[in-house]
Amino acid sequence: MTIATTTSTRAGSGFMRRALDRMIEARSVQARRYVNGYLLSLDDATLAAHGYDRKQLEREGSSTSAF
Repeated sequence: MTIATTTSTRAGSGFMRRALDRMIEARSVQARRYVNGYLLSLDDATLAAHGYDRKQLEREGSSTSAF
């Protein structure tokens, strides 16, 4: 009598993929807030020249923290 066993490396791949996707999204949000913080330090004329709106940037939030 033989017992066949199979090992699947795909069983945990769904978890890892979701974890990686969530980490990427969190870092993207962090980067957007960091950039918004810099953009908000610019004057209104410079923002308008590059197609940004101060009110929209303020709504999206900013972060001046390095972490």
